[in-house]
Amino acid sequence: MRMQKSKLRTVLLGSALAVFGSAGIASAAEITITCGSVGKEQDICKTGAADWEKQTGHTVRVISAPSSTTEQLALYQQMLSTGSSDIDVFQIDVIWPGILGSHLADLKPYSNGVEAEHFQPIVANNTYKGKLVAMPWYTDAGLLFYRKDLLEKHGQPAPETWSDLTKSAKLIQDAERAAGNDKMWGFVYQAKAYEGLTCDALEWVDSFGGGDVVNAEGDITINNPQAIQAFEMAASWTGTIAPDGVLNYQEEDARGVFQSGNAVFMRNWPYAWSLAQGADSPIKDKVGVMALPKGGENGKQTGTLGGWQLAVSKYSKNKEAAASLVMWLTRKDEQKRRALAASYNPTIASLYEDKDILEANPFMGNLKDTFTNAVARPSRATGANYNKVSNAFYNAVHNTISGKVDAATSVAKLEKSLKRIKRKGW
Repeated sequence: MRMQKSKLRTVLLGSALAVFGSAGIASAAEITITCGSVGKEQDICKTGAADWEKQTGHTVRVISAPSSTTEQLALYQQMLSTGSSDIDVFQIDVIWPGILGSHLADLKPYSNGVEAEHFQPIVANNTYKGKLVAMPWYTDAGLLFYRKDLLEKHGQPAPETWSDLTKSAKLIQDAERAAGNDKMWGFVYQAKAYEGLTCDALEWVDSFGGGDVVNAEGDITINNPQAIQAFEMAASWTGTIAPDGVLNYQEEDARGVFQSGNAVFMRNWPYAWSLAQGADSPIKDKVGVMALPKGGENGKQTGTLGGWQLAVSKYSKNKEAAASLVMWLTRKDEQKRRALAASYNPTIASLYEDKDILEANPFMGNLKDTFTNAVARPSRATGANYNKVSNAFYNAVHNTISGKVDAATSVAKLEKSLKRIKRKGW
C-alpha cells in the first residue's frame, strides 16, 4: 500500500553524494520516516533529521502519521503485512515491538553497543526474539498538570487522591464560573475510545490497586471491586467537572482547553509542559506538574508507561542509511536537545542529572520514579492480541463514562470479552 501524496512532507534536500559509516563514499539515499504530530513533535523531528542530512548528504522525507495511535498501528500493520518499502523508519509506541517485531530489522549490527546507555527495561521491551528491533527515543508516563495559581487563590492543596482532585476541581470550577469564566472546567483528560483512554483508565485502575487488566502470567484480572470503583469514579466526572465533549478528547484536545486557561487540572504526557510554558501561553508560569493522585488512602500514585521508539523496516531498501538516521536521532546529544526544546523525557539515565535539562524541566528530576516505575500496558502478556485487548478495554471504559453501562456490568462484560479473545491462550 502506498501512502497518499497528501501525507508526505519534504524536510530538506541534501547533497547528491555522502560519506557514512565504514562504507566510504556511497550514493545518497532518501529515507522516509514517520513522525508524530502531537504538540511540537513533527517540527522537532524534522530539525533532528535535517542535522543528519547535513552530516551524511542523505535526504529525509517526513511522513505525517495519524494523530490517533490506534489508527497509526492499523496503518503500519497494513503496510508491513504487504512487505511495503514505502517507509524506512517507523516511530513506534512502546507497546508495539511485540506486535510489529517480525517486520523490523535487527539494529544491533549498527548500534555499537550504545543501547547500554539507555534504560534497560526499555531496551528489553524493544528486544524481540533476541533482536533489537527498536531504539528508545523518549519515554513517557501520565502526569497531572494543575493551575497552581488557582489552587492557591482558592486555598486548595495539591490533591493526594482522586477524591481530593474531584472536590477541588468542582470547588474551583464553580467559583471561577461565578466570577465570570463560564468556560472553566475542573478536569480534562483523554476520553475518546482509543489507545489514549486505555492509558488513562489503566492509571485509574492501578491507582486503586485493581491490577493491570491482564497480569504478567496472562491471567485476566480486571473484574474486581477496585477496578469497578475506578470506573465509577471516572463516570462521575462526565458533565460535572469534565465537559461532555471530553468523551471525544485526545491529547491535544485536552491541552487546548487547559492551555487556554479553561481547566484546573489536566492529565497528559510531559510534552505539554514546554507548550504550557511557551512565550505565547496564557498560563505561562502558572502550571504545576505532579504524579497522578492515588486511588485512596491505601492506593498508590501511578502513571502508564508511554514513550516512543525508532525502528527500521526489514523491507527497507536502504537499511544502513535508515539505521544511521535512527542512531543519530536517539543519541545523547539529540535527546538533550529534544528535552530542552520540547520536554521529551530522555531514555538515557545520565541525562536525568543534566543541569540544563533539570532547569528547563524541573519535574523530570522530581518525578524520575514515576517514569522509571510506570505501570505497563499488558502488551507482553497478550502478544499479538494486545490490540484486541486494548480495544475491548477502552470501549468498556467509554461505555461506562458516557453513562451507557454501569461500572459493574461493564467490567463483567469486559471480562467475558477478554476470555473470548484469549480462548486457550494468548
